[in-house]
Amino acid sequence: MFTAACQTAGRILPPAARDRLAAIGATLYAILTETDPKHLAQRMALVAFAIRIVSAAIAFVSQIILARLMGEFEYGIYVFVWVLVILFGNLSCLGFHTAIIRFLPQYHARDALPEIRGLTTTVRVFALLSASILALIGITGLWFFGDLIESYYLIPLYLGIFTLPMIALNDVMDGTSRAHSWAISALSPTYLIRPLLMLAFMVLAVIEGAEPTARAGMMTAMAATYLTSVTQFFVLSWRLKRRYVPGPRKIEFGTWIRVALPIFLIEGFSFMLTNSDVVIVGLYLDPESVAIYFAAAKTMALVHFVSFSVKAAAGPRFSAAMANPDRLELAHIAIESAKWTFWPSLVVGGLVLLFGTFLLSLFGPVFVAGWPLMAILYGGAMAKAMVGPAEAFLTMAGQQKLCMVLYALALLSNLALNMTLIPLFGLIGAACATAGAMVAEAVLLHLAVRRTFGFSLFAFADPHASNIRAEVA
Repeated sequence: MFTAACQTAGRILPPAARDRLAAIGATLYAILTETDPKHLAQRMALVAFAIRIVSAAIAFVSQIILARLMGEFEYGIYVFVWVLVILFGNLSCLGFHTAIIRFLPQYHARDALPEIRGLTTTVRVFALLSASILALIGITGLWFFGDLIESYYLIPLYLGIFTLPMIALNDVMDGTSRAHSWAISALSPTYLIRPLLMLAFMVLAVIEGAEPTARAGMMTAMAATYLTSVTQFFVLSWRLKRRYVPGPRKIEFGTWIRVALPIFLIEGFSFMLTNSDVVIVGLYLDPESVAIYFAAAKTMALVHFVSFSVKAAAGPRFSAAMANPDRLELAHIAIESAKWTFWPSLVVGGLVLLFGTFLLSLFGPVFVAGWPLMAILYGGAMAKAMVGPAEAFLTMAGQQKLCMVLYALALLSNLALNMTLIPLFGLIGAACATAGAMVAEAVLLHLAVRRTFGFSLFAFADPHASNIRAEVA
């Protein structure tokens, strides 16, 4: 049927359009079937993009339902605590969830099976232990200093702390799957299964008579996270056993931690850069303001799934390209990734902003006040999209320390701007601070790549241009 439809379209369309359609079809076919690094990366980006589209829809609908169920006050408490859980759960991996993406392709190239077995086991054990230690510290802190925290935050915070180990385990399993180019296994537990379970458990709890509070929301989130992570653990273990024959493990922990810690600082700064605005709004303003800001920021954050999809595919490709002495190929891959990031982000963000008032109204009438925040955040997101996954490029090129310094500077500017502007201008100040930090981050990354590799990483650059060819040479 598909072939007949193509033949019919070929007879109807003019020759120029027919040739263009054939070229697109050939490109898509190559992406779906070829196994070379470029097409594998493109296929993973395509799968990641599709998952993130579905994930964005699920997240958006679920947040609307939760906001409607809880009301602004309880919803503000819930999102504040959940952002803290995701933030500290990710940080507790200490960079191993990304370090494995760097090491596994190199081990595969050398057929180093003992190192592969050791690495895939170590990252999971380490994440669980690290997050459990952090959770114990958090519980101790709440026990001794709970009187300094608003009472309505305490029980949700306790529930969130117990969720930390499973968040960390989930992150390192995502990294393990991404390192093998298993896009569905990497992304679906975090971005499809867990949010669906969180929503389903919450709705069922309310139907059964539970009060729709932040406490109930965190209980259902904890249950969904544990179920998702434990299931993912057994599935990933089964796939790894099928992929690699049993044998000895070689653990090069010193080598791994030396790479993982700078990555931890880089991605930690980056992750805090992404989420610190919600946290600081929660520290300065009331839960209702947190709810409005979160709804606006996360609605505009629909644009970020484009950069995430490209980054998920580009990381292994960058790592493999580093072994090639041809720096022109590096420039081509990096600039191509920036183009993949910028243009779809521009379109997606523009559409979200165009329908922003309607989208925010779905959360409730009071949330419409967040539209100006979306417009400000859109400008910052486009600045960041212009340089694409520059941080992944620098990290895979061994420039972890440089990236660490850049993100430290960007994070410090973000914190300083937020702490200065939020008391003065409220939510508008928070949006301006976040957008300004994204612009600073993009400029710093662009300058770092140009200084280190001699070419301009920019969405409008031409990797085949003579100036880039000369610079790289």
